[in-house]
Amino acid sequence: MVQTNCGFTLVHLLKGNIGTGLLGLPLAVKNAGIVVGPISLLIMGIIAVHCMDILVKCSHHLSTKKPFMDYGDAMQYGLEVGPIPFLRRHSIWGRWIVDLFLIITQLGFCCVYFVFLTDNVKQVVQAANGTTTNCNYNETVVLSPTFDSRLYMLCFLPFITLLVFIRNLKYLAPWSLAANVAMLISLIMIYQYIVRGIHYPVTLPYEASFKTYPLFFGTAIFAFEGIGVVLPLENKMQKPRSFRTVLFLGMIIVTVLYISLGTIGYLQFGDNIGASITLNLPNCWLYQAVKLLYSFGIFITYAVQFYVPAEILVPLAVSRVSERWMLAVDLLCRTGLVILTCLLAILIPELDLVISLVGSISSSALALILPPILEIFAFYSDGLPWWAIAKNIIISIIGFVGFVTGTYVSIQEIVLRNSIKNTLNFTASGIL
Repeated sequence: MVQTNCGFTLVHLLKGNIGTGLLGLPLAVKNAGIVVGPISLLIMGIIAVHCMDILVKCSHHLSTKKPFMDYGDAMQYGLEVGPIPFLRRHSIWGRWIVDLFLIITQLGFCCVYFVFLTDNVKQVVQAANGTTTNCNYNETVVLSPTFDSRLYMLCFLPFITLLVFIRNLKYLAPWSLAANVAMLISLIMIYQYIVRGIHYPVTLPYEASFKTYPLFFGTAIFAFEGIGVVLPLENKMQKPRSFRTVLFLGMIIVTVLYISLGTIGYLQFGDNIGASITLNLPNCWLYQAVKLLYSFGIFITYAVQFYVPAEILVPLAVSRVSERWMLAVDLLCRTGLVILTCLLAILIPELDLVISLVGSISSSALALILPPILEIFAFYSDGLPWWAIAKNIIISIIGFVGFVTGTYVSIQEIVLRNSIKNTLNFTASGIL
């Protein structure tokens, strides 16, 4: 196993937590309110980091079962030593549940990437004729007619399919490094733009409607869901005992980044904030390049996020065929999974709602619901204090309530927007 030092581990931890969810946080703050939003992000960040720490502690406690664990291992062995005989006999269910939510989460990320790429590239193409060199203000331009968003997704499909045919991540390493640099430059450019020209006094609502808060929850937990990379990163450290320090430092950086971008972005653009803050950048060549740079980073990151579900699902199919057909079945499975994510994105081409839905369904389970339950089971024989059990139950209940309400409101909004679009299309066709 290749071991890494604290610096590399910190970089990988930051990369595992920073993606498209970050750019959707200004809209999330709008859905919660300019005061309630940042406070909620801070609280959610504290809980998410605490749950990551719980997972690390449980893996250490269960290390006699297996020295190097992933999330699924920890859940399986936690059930083995828990208080319920039925679950002890069926402890493998713990791994299956974690793997299921990991697959949903990672494929959900891939769906989000399709929508993100489409929205940003489409906006660049639409504004191409009106793009200027003046970046001092966001000049309104006449957008040129272009293809439907779904056609853009179909255009991306063959290129992404070819990308995931690269089965060994080491061959993606140079491109992944380039993607990281591109996304870092883009974030710096976004920050330096949004901190200028904030309107005072601030007239934005302190708290938003309770009906939109579940959308905030889904987007926020989508952004904070980096728990799947925690144990693999610790396993590769030269000094695993230093991992908790790296974890806390990295997540403090992530939380500050999330709160600052979400709050400042909403302050800058107000009610006009888009599903991704990149969609609010000026129509000048500099910031059009920023959109394309970040899109390039997301395009490469698709293959990295796709690696997790592929490693779980593809071997199941390959193991059922002879050696002669293994490569063909491998590539066919990868193609099918990419097509699945593309079709889901085509069905729900709303970036903010896809992020909220994925966050509510799977990220809440992995980041909030399962870790507290795992601690109760893993430390059952040692006797957890009552306050620790109560704390874990409360966190899991918060995650479950967010799961139910976030999923319901996200689906409700998806249906509502689709019905509005269908009505507008029907009206337009009637006029023509």
